[in-house]
Formats: sequence, C-alpha cells, structure tokens
Amino acid sequence: MKKILVTGGAGFIGGNFIHHLLANDPDVQVCNLDLLTYAGDLTKHAHLAGDRRYRFFQRDIADRYEIEALFARESFDAVVHFAAESHVDRSIADPQSFVRTNVVGTQVLLEASRINGVAKFVHVSTDEVYGELSLEGDELFTEQTPINPNSPYSASKAASDLLTRSYYETYGMPVCITRCSNNYGPYHFPEKLIPLTISKAVHAEKIPVYGDGRNIRDWLHVFDHCAALDLVLRKGEAGEVYNIGGRNERSNLEVVNSVLALLGNVQEMIEFVKDRPGHDQRYAIDPTKIEALGWKPRYAFEEGLKQTVEWYQENEDWWRNVLTQDDALLPGDRFGLESSYS
Repeated sequence: MKKILVTGGAGFIGGNFIHHLLANDPDVQVCNLDLLTYAGDLTKHAHLAGDRRYRFFQRDIADRYEIEALFARESFDAVVHFAAESHVDRSIADPQSFVRTNVVGTQVLLEASRINGVAKFVHVSTDEVYGELSLEGDELFTEQTPINPNSPYSASKAASDLLTRSYYETYGMPVCITRCSNNYGPYHFPEKLIPLTISKAVHAEKIPVYGDGRNIRDWLHVFDHCAALDLVLRKGEAGEVYNIGGRNERSNLEVVNSVLALLGNVQEMIEFVKDRPGHDQRYAIDPTKIEALGWKPRYAFEEGLKQTVEWYQENEDWWRNVLTQDDALLPGDRFGLESSYS
C-alpha cells in the first residue's frame, strides 16, 4: 500500500485532493498533515472516521524537529505539498507569517523528504508567481514565463518554487512543481471571491469588489485540479513544472454577477471598494503541457459555478460554522464594509 503525505489537507484544495485519492485508489494510504489554522477544517473529513486508509497529524511544517521525527517514523512514499498561507490581503497585513510557512516550511519538508528518500515530491503552487498580464492582450502564462511576483504572498510562493527546483538541481530529488489558476468548488473558505459573494448575498450584505472589477482570472474547478495533480503525482517528470488552468477567463465583476444571477439577487448589492495594493490585472494559463499528459478539464465554468452555488446553499451549516471561528474573516475595514458574522 502506497503511503502519501498530503500537507494542508484540512484546507480547500488539499481536502478535496484527499477525497479524490481515497475515492480513486483503493490501495493508497493518505496521511493528512495540517496545523489547523483559521482556514483548516476537519469536518469535511468526518465521513472518513474509521477508514484505515486515512490518518491525521496536527503539525507545523516549519517545525524542523517535529517534521523530521514524523518522516523518520512513517516512511512516506510521496509528498503532495499544499500547506501554505494563501490570502493576498493577509500577506499584505502580515508578510512574516507567509515567509515562515511558505518558505521555511517548504524547505523543512524538502529536507525531510530528501533525507528519508521520498520517491516523489509534488509542490503545489500558483500562477501568481508569474506576475500579471495585460487586460487587453491575449498572452498566456507558460512554464517558461519568468517569475515576477507582485505581492508578499506570491513572492513567498515563488521562493518556495525556487527552493523546490534547487533540490532537484542540487540533490537530484524527484520533485514536480504545479502552478494553478483560481480554484472554485466545495469547501472553499469563505474569504475568497466566490464563497464570499455567496455568503454576503445570503446575509443581504454589500459585496465588496476591488477597483472597477475588471481584473481577470482564469477559473479551474477544484475537482479538475485534483485530477491533474493525481496525474502529475503518477506520471510527472522529475524537475518539471506543470501549469494547470481551466481556460475560463472571467473578470471579477463577471464572476460576482454570475453568482448573483444564480442566487436570484440584484447587482445593487455590489459595492466597489478601494483597490488592493499591487492588484494584478490578469492571470491566464496555457495548460498545454499538462494536457499532453492526458488531462483536460471536465467542468465548463457555467455548470461548475452552478453546482458550486448549489453546494453552498445545501451546506450552509458548514460555511456558517467556519465563519464563526476566530480570525475567519479579515477585518471589515479592509473592504470599507461592516460584517454581521458573529
């Protein structure tokens, strides 16, 4: 039985990836390592209670002694590394915590993996490391696009990417790096655009949209992302980078309006707020390389968004509960808005 360590498995993408692995491979054992910070939630794994293929370890990836002891004891076959601080606004307010988790934590995991002979290390990163594209152009990020991060978050992820690459170049360690576009789907923490829009609309609160809302993102259903990561885990070549995108470019304002239309709400709920410092204009990924491995997205954005909105409507208890946790949301004055979540 293969033993795979998934870091950040109490989070959005990592949690969905655990579900994907266990549903598709009867011979896998998944070990979930998560510190359980504000965005960590184990209720999504409640159905795994009693499943001998699933184990949970609460650990800090930046704690070298804890991580080295765990790796020495467990003999992992592979590591898929999601654990990260990931919200740009939070990185602007507290960049130090992003450096500690995303940079130091990644190096600790790489070193423990190297020492203990882990056969595959997949580092999950973001298209934000590439910087921004012009709103007017049709250029896409490729794996050859130079790294040019513009926020403390993306800079910390770029640093972790380079550390991962260095372990391949220096030690011959079997690593792959993936860079994805914006994910959406079940269990997305409600500080991000789509679930934030849903939760605000349900509460009949104003929905904050940065600037003029024209910033463009490529959207990828989390289930499609998980399938791509599984493919990289099994077939990705050591030392390679794989961009994973959905070919679904939408402006932030388009996305918010689409969510409101599905909820039957009105556009008057939108409130344009002061733009985020250093707000990148456009992200768009060329996924040709991962498609050559045999992957392609299954979810068209319109249908995937509809299913996502329905999921949040059917699982209101889940997101209401996570919103009541300490530090669940950024202070309201970050958007110039008040919040009634309490």
